[in-house]
Amino acid sequence: MAETIYDVAIVGGGPAGYTAAIRAGQYGLKVALIEKAEKLGGTCLHVGCIPTKSLLFNAEVYDHLKHAKEYGIEGLGEGQVNWQTVLDRKNQIVTKHVKGLDFLMRKNKVTVISGFGKLTGPAKNGVLTISVEGGKGATSVQAKNVILATGSDAKLLPGLTADDTILTNIEILSLKQIPKSLAIIGAGAVGVEFGSIFRSFGSEISIIEFLPRVVPNEDEDVSKELARVFKKRGIEINVGAKVEKVEKTKTGVSVTFTASDGKQVVKEAEKVLVAVGRAPRTENIGIETTKIKPERGFIKVDEWMQTGEPGIYAIGDIVAGLPQLAHTGSMAGMVVAAKVAGKYARPIRRDRVPACTYTEPQIGSVGLTETQAKEKGYEVKVGKSPFSANSKASIVNSHEGFVKVIADSKYEEILGVHIIGPQATELIAEAVTAMELEATVDEMMFTIHAHPTLAEAMLDGFGSVEGMAINV
Repeated sequence: MAETIYDVAIVGGGPAGYTAAIRAGQYGLKVALIEKAEKLGGTCLHVGCIPTKSLLFNAEVYDHLKHAKEYGIEGLGEGQVNWQTVLDRKNQIVTKHVKGLDFLMRKNKVTVISGFGKLTGPAKNGVLTISVEGGKGATSVQAKNVILATGSDAKLLPGLTADDTILTNIEILSLKQIPKSLAIIGAGAVGVEFGSIFRSFGSEISIIEFLPRVVPNEDEDVSKELARVFKKRGIEINVGAKVEKVEKTKTGVSVTFTASDGKQVVKEAEKVLVAVGRAPRTENIGIETTKIKPERGFIKVDEWMQTGEPGIYAIGDIVAGLPQLAHTGSMAGMVVAAKVAGKYARPIRRDRVPACTYTEPQIGSVGLTETQAKEKGYEVKVGKSPFSANSKASIVNSHEGFVKVIADSKYEEILGVHIIGPQATELIAEAVTAMELEATVDEMMFTIHAHPTLAEAMLDGFGSVEGMAINV
């Protein structure tokens, strides 16, 4: 019997890969999904987005319970965290969604192949071949199109190896107990999220960031607000700090860094989390046998995610120039699946990708920051609406932060929206939709928002661009 030739073979079963597989299956394509791990889901489902947000929700509930008397709930006493139960719940959520993925593969007639997928070279007679190593069953897969979705790994500082004291996002999710103190190197999304989690659970937190502000990819006003609230929560922040060395001690670890004033500081902690970014997994996947020329490990693609080798696409964390976010990879997977199937699709626009950070307070942003807009030559108008003026924020007792809108003065085009505050990661979807549909500030000012809702802060945010917010 002739070997099966798939319409598309996908290497990597994380959010980018499994979404591409599902959508390709929905289009009626013959799909193979190759995954080296025992379970589908990738970093996001197993040691990233999903388990982290599970812990953040637990932390949020615990924070609310600390103020139970304020809500008229008495007799609870002093709450205690059962860390094992917290971890068990996290694991149950992961297991549920792994089973869900298995079901979706069957539903959409995706053939899942276990093993490490590796390119073998350009297409021959229109067919690409992937060797499959270390799995059970197939040793090679043939397909008319290949999608690389191999994901990324946490970076470590030179000379460090992850263990039960020096942690990455993987080790910190399976700690046997809550650390009394935690030093965090890096103040991007991963660093500040874990800082927020463990501060809620009572850990002493110290954040050490090389750049001059926390969440450095966000608008400067958002960075300032997060730093202010974190300090109010008792989180120590060191920015403009260069880590010189990390050493294990009898009681844990010491981090030596040069502070922004030039002084050398030694920070002692029980554990250290290294959260300095992620490196693409593009080694040993056979790209050297093709025309693909990676840059610092990342793969360059065109607007349709096509690489330099015909028939081979790349999506997710390995793509140069796109943010390493699960939803970016998922949408890229849908774009490629549509392109391969000959269906309607739109390329991903970098300035329409929302970024979400699930700290307390949450952060959601899309588009240009105020500084970026000015650097691009726009004459900008800026509006800002504080959550302290929002009645629903008062009701849910979460009134830190604001909605900030950056607009073009000439055409009222919305250039960027930056939210820090309650449910910011949900509210940002409105801004993304508005920008996708090219709504103007005026149009959003006359879009009815239900009362009382946190979303009304969006209405006031748009109104504040014209100095016409109702509640400010």
